[in-house]
Amino acid sequence: MTSEIVLFVNPTAGRGRGAQAAQPAASAFRDAGFSVRTIVGLDADDALDRAREAVAGGTGALVAVGGDGLVHLALQAVAGTDTPLGVVAVGTGNDFAGALGLPLRDPAAAARRIAGALKESRLTAIDLGRVNGRWFGTVIATGFDSRVNDRGNRMRLPVGRFRYDLAIVAELAAFKPLPYRLTLDGGGTRDVEATLVAVGNGSSYGGGMRICPGADLRDGLFDVTVVGACGRTTLLKVFPRVYRGTHVDHPVVTTHRASRIELMAPGLTAYVDGERLGPLPITAECVPGAVRVAGAA
Repeated sequence: MTSEIVLFVNPTAGRGRGAQAAQPAASAFRDAGFSVRTIVGLDADDALDRAREAVAGGTGALVAVGGDGLVHLALQAVAGTDTPLGVVAVGTGNDFAGALGLPLRDPAAAARRIAGALKESRLTAIDLGRVNGRWFGTVIATGFDSRVNDRGNRMRLPVGRFRYDLAIVAELAAFKPLPYRLTLDGGGTRDVEATLVAVGNGSSYGGGMRICPGADLRDGLFDVTVVGACGRTTLLKVFPRVYRGTHVDHPVVTTHRASRIELMAPGLTAYVDGERLGPLPITAECVPGAVRVAGAA
């Protein structure tokens, strides 16, 4: 393995923590004997082009310094290749890193963990999801939560987290269950009325919401969580339980496991790893061992 690694940096991650984290991470890698090159794109497309060039050029590892959004971009460059992925998790939401037991918001510690794993060739092969040609590491979100994202993204004010709190209130006011059609592993089709359907390669999204608490990154299967038709009062009771993962015990919630899922529902947008994917219908497949991660617990 080459001693050069590439830091793939999002300077805006975690309200600027990405840029601040790059320096201590780079120092830790250099102290471990690696040479370090940093790439920062002009925009997402340019950043991905640069990451793919680094992978094609034979870098020893691509290390994403940011949150789940940047990891999502990095996965497009390394998935299906022999290039290991490292994650220095400094974003607002770090669900991918959390699922792997990686250090959070401690760039030097994360870099030391990654450097040690690379030196000793301790790489963990994990599954990824693939949908409409895009790779993802955590969760596909559709339904109530994707509508909250849609509304929040359309709002210019207020800024920050409060924008999405207001979006939740607005969506609750207009809330009604949605007609879904699900096909699991090419088997029978299920028509259900549901509040939301989440497809988990990893267990959490949104910075620790354990929507698919049983998901395992190494089992070759998605965990699918279906929150069925319910009223606002029930939804308000069930939703806070997502942070502990105990919502799956509620009678309105059902879970499934599958390696392939087709989702159809009118007027809905899907999000993957917190990034907008596009409208349903979609077909997602779980690809075992699609990427090797350095430093996973």
